[in-house]
Amino acid sequence: MGKKNSKLTPQDVQEIKNSTYFNEFEIISWYKDFLKDCPEGKLTPEEFEMIYKQFFPSGNPRQFSARVFKVFDTNQDGLIDFKEFIHCLSITSRGNLEEKLEWAFKLYDLDQDGYITKQEMLTIVDAIYQMVGSTVPLKEDENTPEKRVNKIFNAMDKNHDDRLTLEELKEGSKNDPSIIRALSLYDNLV
Repeated sequence: MGKKNSKLTPQDVQEIKNSTYFNEFEIISWYKDFLKDCPEGKLTPEEFEMIYKQFFPSGNPRQFSARVFKVFDTNQDGLIDFKEFIHCLSITSRGNLEEKLEWAFKLYDLDQDGYITKQEMLTIVDAIYQMVGSTVPLKEDENTPEKRVNKIFNAMDKNHDDRLTLEELKEGSKNDPSIIRALSLYDNLV
C-alpha cells in the first residue's frame, strides 16, 4: 500500500470489506479511481483541497478541506492512503446515525479534548459557508455561521456550559431531526 502502482491484496480487500459498508466490487472500483487520481497511492492536503475546489468553484474550500483531511488522516502522517479514504467514505456515505455523529464530532472537536465549543463549531461552520458561498439558500435563522451555531447550541447544550459532549450531540440529534440537518450542511461534501 502506498507504493507506486501498488495493488490491493486479497487480504486487503477482505479486511476493508469486513470493516466498511462496501462490497468487493465497490472496493476494487474505488481503488482504481483512487489510483487514477493518486498514482502514488497517497492523497496530499493540496490534492484533497483540489477535489473540493472542483465541487465548489465559486467558494473557498481551503479551511474545510484541511479539517476534513485531518479527520480522514487517521494515522496522522500528513497523507491519506486508500484504506483511510475508504473507511471514512464508508462512514460518511453509508454509516448509521451513530457512526455519522461520532465522525461529525471528530470534525468539530478541533482540539480533540472531548468537547465541541461554540468557537470550534463556529470555525467549522464558517469554513463551510466560505466553501459553499451563495450556492446554498439558507433560512433566515441560519443565514450566518453565528446564527446556525447559536441554533444548534440552543437545542443541544442542555447544561448551558457552552460546550457539547458526544452524548449531548447524539441526544440532541435524536430528539430533534432539524439538528441533523443543521449539522449536515457538510453532508455529501466528503
